[in-house]
Amino acid sequence: MAMTFGVHIGHMGGPLDEMRKLWKFADATGFDWFSVSDHFQESPPRGGDMDCYEAIATLTAAAVDTRRVRLGALVYCVAYRNPGLHAKSLTTIDHLSQGRVDCGLGAGWHEVEARAFGYEFPRIGVREDMLEEYAQCMRLLLDPESRRASFQGKHFRLENAPNYPKPLQPRMPIWIGGRGEKRTLRAAAKYADGWNAPYIGPDEWIHKSDVLTDWCAKEGRDPGSILRTVNLGFYLGADAPGRRPRRADLPRALGAGRRRALGLAARHAEGHARDAGALSRRRLPPREHRAPRGPVRLGRPARVRRAGVPRLRHQTSRIETRRRASDVVRDE
Repeated sequence: MAMTFGVHIGHMGGPLDEMRKLWKFADATGFDWFSVSDHFQESPPRGGDMDCYEAIATLTAAAVDTRRVRLGALVYCVAYRNPGLHAKSLTTIDHLSQGRVDCGLGAGWHEVEARAFGYEFPRIGVREDMLEEYAQCMRLLLDPESRRASFQGKHFRLENAPNYPKPLQPRMPIWIGGRGEKRTLRAAAKYADGWNAPYIGPDEWIHKSDVLTDWCAKEGRDPGSILRTVNLGFYLGADAPGRRPRRADLPRALGAGRRRALGLAARHAEGHARDAGALSRRRLPPREHRAPRGPVRLGRPARVRRAGVPRLRHQTSRIETRRRASDVVRDE
């Protein structure tokens, strides 16, 4: 499978009409994936006064409006929903979309948001424990062959729980998102069909992917069986004057902790399509599983604008790339 691209809404502030245009655009123009983020206020936090729509309801609307593109969230915070309720929600969206929904899970990071809305937000080690239990619960509830689900964990429990109707898909993909090498990537190797890395540059992504491969070996899993993705942020402009102010906004939009990805994001904003293949064209030392080689062509923002891509207010557009490790030729 060649590298594919998706569209991710990082800040869910809308306007709603523009968000609808964006997922319809992704569906009509050949993108593989459309995803939302799971937040109750703006991300990164800027005081809590900006609009922010809820993920499950938004994805439900996208399911009804689209026909082809796969749908998901990068990623749902396991502290925000009971896994039984979450499985019912995603099963319903799976039926509305005729089998096109994925389940993305993460340990969460937005402590300001969690506290504001009354959610417990324990230390990261506890949230990683919750993530592992949550992924197991979701797999049991979403399995079409399992009549009832039972699970006894420290944080989540299921007692002979039915989930009818079952999802239309024989196996709804579960994604785990994050960069933690000791816990998150191990959980992805054990429980996930795919791994998502948010807003990191090529060198760091390659390193994290290698760590995931090592965890797969320790867990006795074929590393080629897990999809690996990265989010890249960029602004679109119809012409050079339109791009310049958006480039100036990138440090504020991405946050201080994401500066390593800023150079790649800024080059996207300048419309240099050759930089979209940065992950794929780098010469790498030998490893069994590597990022794909050969340039990925996106086209310049001016051409995308003429094709009708919507403009989102307060929004850094994101592209998500997906590939299987097993689809890559080894770099000798």
